[in-house]
Amino acid sequence: MKVSTFIKKYTMVLALVLVFVLFTILTGGRLIYSQNISNLLLQNAYVLIMACGMLLCILTGGNVDLSVGSTLCLSAALAAKIMDIGGGAGTAILVAILVSCAIGIWQGWLIGYIHIPPFICTLAGMFLFRGIARVILDSRTIAIMDSGFLSLFTSYIQIPGVDENKHCISALIVGIIIAAALTVYMISDRAKKAKQGYEVSSMGSTIARAVIFDAMIIAYASRLMGYKGIPVMVIWILAIVLVFAFLTSQTVFGRRFYAVGGNEKATKLSGIDPRKVYFWAYFLMSILAGLSGLLVGARIGSVDGNMGNSYEMDAIASCFIGGASAYGGSGTVPGIMIGAILLGVINMGMSILGLPDQYQYIVKGAVLLAAVIFDVVSNHKTGKS
Repeated sequence: MKVSTFIKKYTMVLALVLVFVLFTILTGGRLIYSQNISNLLLQNAYVLIMACGMLLCILTGGNVDLSVGSTLCLSAALAAKIMDIGGGAGTAILVAILVSCAIGIWQGWLIGYIHIPPFICTLAGMFLFRGIARVILDSRTIAIMDSGFLSLFTSYIQIPGVDENKHCISALIVGIIIAAALTVYMISDRAKKAKQGYEVSSMGSTIARAVIFDAMIIAYASRLMGYKGIPVMVIWILAIVLVFAFLTSQTVFGRRFYAVGGNEKATKLSGIDPRKVYFWAYFLMSILAGLSGLLVGARIGSVDGNMGNSYEMDAIASCFIGGASAYGGSGTVPGIMIGAILLGVINMGMSILGLPDQYQYIVKGAVLLAAVIFDVVSNHKTGKS
């Protein structure tokens, strides 16, 4: 693989490494403290999860869902209110997810079958759902005290007799197992594609990529080992990411989102109903937003009417920074994960440095604009056509 091709293909990975190294130096190494590394994914769990759903919306033609921050707030508000009046954690979670499903069905139907423009429909939802959330909360902050609910999302996995705070060996063992499994998968996937006649990268390139990813996984696991172990929230993140990565890359259902975004008219002529594709994109997006509300509520420990403000922008930015095309039809789950983590590193690095919020907005805006310009220029795009 040529150097220029390698740089183009792995631009965001290289950018993530450079930004991580830069902030590690600027913060005097504080960025890589075990607690900070552990909190990196926890603080950005909602971005990583909602970006998976936002990718589906973007794939359909550059569309987005502006209501996810408000859906997140409504989900968390419902759960907090139910537990505040004496309901159990199971009931609270079930009601929150069911309401998120109802929102997804409503918006998916309006966009897919009534042909309401996604921007207008979800913009209306952004105001509507946040207003309902504030009515439920009665314009006050509700603390979440249910220990079962909190432990389901915010506890840490530790093996008695093996792990203890600051020395959780199981985290490193799990990291090594995941790294080994990833290496086996990458090599076997390359062999499978080569057997089917697809163009594949050289074995040396595949092994080099596997070594880089394995090193990152083991380094992250070693940091978790030095804090409290594996957070349960990381398990939630991995489950969602793996499901959507498989869905978009290995199933006919997932490929339909790319087909609609690539050429909706041709897709319709081939027998695929674009209305169903739009419906499922916004339905799944709403479910992930509802789940994110539960995760954020548990992590913060309380819910107020402003929860989720501008969260939709973080999810959208992660997708575009991670390689999703602004015109639809292209983008991958691993790519948007890199985009989300890149934003998280920037946010955490600037927070450690004590930079005001306005500078964080400037940097995130510049990174997003640069990513979109790179996509348009590198792929010679000049419009929807």
